[in-house]
Amino acid sequence: MRNIASTFSRLRLKKEGALIAYVTAGDPKPSYTPQIVESLIAGGADIIELGVPFSDPIADGPTIQAATVRALNAGTKPKMVLEMAKKIKMETDTPIVLLTYLNPVFRIGFKKFFEYANACKVDGVIIPDLPIEEASEYKQLAEANDIDTIFLAAPSTSDKRLQDIIEYTSGFLYLITVFGVTGARAKIQNLSIRLIRKTVQMTQKTRLPLAVGFGISKPTHVKTVIENGAEAAIVGSGFVRLIEENLAEKKKMHETLKEYASALKKATL
Repeated sequence: MRNIASTFSRLRLKKEGALIAYVTAGDPKPSYTPQIVESLIAGGADIIELGVPFSDPIADGPTIQAATVRALNAGTKPKMVLEMAKKIKMETDTPIVLLTYLNPVFRIGFKKFFEYANACKVDGVIIPDLPIEEASEYKQLAEANDIDTIFLAAPSTSDKRLQDIIEYTSGFLYLITVFGVTGARAKIQNLSIRLIRKTVQMTQKTRLPLAVGFGISKPTHVKTVIENGAEAAIVGSGFVRLIEENLAEKKKMHETLKEYASALKKATL
């Protein structure tokens, strides 16, 4: 059993949902990232999602775009992010998922990328701009290197396409419950709740965990998505904002990240 599946299996036995914490790798400096991840795990994060900084992050809102700019200005490169994952995995078994865009992976080459990711103990990869119609080689190479392929579904995804996406997905399905880009929202809309319930009916057939992201920033949000059938809540902009607010106070940054993660994690219980 792969690490992500094992994590969800363990949490099911404990009747807990998973907290998936996203941060932009290299923000504000590459040397900070392993320490930031350590604080998130100490606060209760079950899975870590490392964003690979890219110059054209089409799915990201202003908070994560600003973090991407800081990371790029600090000299962060895709291979550096893989090395960060390797360093993190020397200290923890917590699953590490990379979120990147197709262009950096294409430039490295699918085969080389997945072999390097495997060597760096990466557990899963998300590429938001890779359609399943073009993912055959990607899927084969990921499987050969024991890495999960995590695809996204959106409110506009038809039932037929959702079924096709599920067939290409392992680890967990990333459900976007709102239209637009990443960023904190005031509350979980009724439309989002209905979408979660509908999607769960399809993922349950294959026991594929459903993780819900985009707009989740409060413990009440986490509680709502878990109570309506999701097995994980993905929080990104909330963590990235705390990093931005505490750039000059490293100790406070780590304390607030840990406290925030702890409050979110408690909402999954």
